[in-house]
Amino acid sequence: MTSGKITGMTMLRTASRQSTRKSKKSYSLSSESVAFLESLRRKRHAASISSVLEDIVQSVRRADERRSMERSIAEYYDSFSPADREEESLWGEFALRQFRREES
Repeated sequence: MTSGKITGMTMLRTASRQSTRKSKKSYSLSSESVAFLESLRRKRHAASISSVLEDIVQSVRRADERRSMERSIAEYYDSFSPADREEESLWGEFALRQFRREES
């Protein structure tokens, strides 16, 4: 019985590690891009150019997600009728008055 639990736990740990593994890929870049990445690596004291690229990709991904969310929010508010906009404005004014009261 004990070995079954150990095996199960080992398999769980192995499965969770596999989901966080990175994929090894090869890309061709201009010499200027390689020099730029190397200078970023030195400037950031990064362990590798791969870690610099990972940071850049994650930063671009987050910016894309933020723009997508901002677009969705704008579309939501743009869909309001004039009456809905007026009501939202009144709620906003009410909320601001409540903050001012708490600050006093």
